[in-house]
Amino acid sequence: MPVHEDQSVLRVHNLSVTFPNDNGGLQALTDLSFDVHAHEFICILGPSGSGKTTLLRVLGGLLMPTAGAVRFSADHTPRIGYVFQQANLMPWRTAMENITLPLEMQNIPMDEARRQAAELIELTGLKGFEDSWPRDLSGGMAQRVAIARALIQDPDLLLLDEPFGSLDELTRDRMGEELLDIWRARRNTVLMVTHSISEALLLSDRVLVLTPRPGQLALNFPVPLTRPRTEDMRYTAQFGKMARKLRSAIVE
Repeated sequence: MPVHEDQSVLRVHNLSVTFPNDNGGLQALTDLSFDVHAHEFICILGPSGSGKTTLLRVLGGLLMPTAGAVRFSADHTPRIGYVFQQANLMPWRTAMENITLPLEMQNIPMDEARRQAAELIELTGLKGFEDSWPRDLSGGMAQRVAIARALIQDPDLLLLDEPFGSLDELTRDRMGEELLDIWRARRNTVLMVTHSISEALLLSDRVLVLTPRPGQLALNFPVPLTRPRTEDMRYTAQFGKMARKLRSAIVE
């Protein structure tokens, strides 16, 4: 069963985004509403162009909506971690130095920043790669660094924009398992964009399916699988039935 609490930490209400162009504007999202609960892991599915990345950019404060609202329940400015499709590491900083960067920008003493980074290095399987340069890291290792860098702020909301999309299938599956381990340890609230139905079901408490552009909510689907999740769940009849339901919602 889902492990989240009943408290809503984020409410998206009647959200719309239109990008201006010479033809009256390109509508990416329209009248989108949903809540996110504390410690919940949500995956977002939808066809290409349905506004998934646009939604994450709005939630991350990188893009202003045309209409509607995004409301956080926190009594402080929410801390948001963002992991993009590419790791976007600074090539002149080691793995450790990339991870500590957000704390350095907050003027946290370096000893404390490195202590916190060391904990995340252990958690994300980067032990032994602390002093590696980004050019020497595999795609999976680079994304581990990006995830650790996002987590070091202890974000109220962690946004993942298809972080494993450029990886081969075996590495992607392994990274999914590791992400679940990290989430169980940290219990951050997560919204993750993915194109993989199987990945969405294996990782999330709930799957949001968007319609073709302009993106609206086609399906709000709770995932009833027990935790901890295992790879074997992918091959059960229940998993197959849920996958067909999600696929049907995407193609309708």
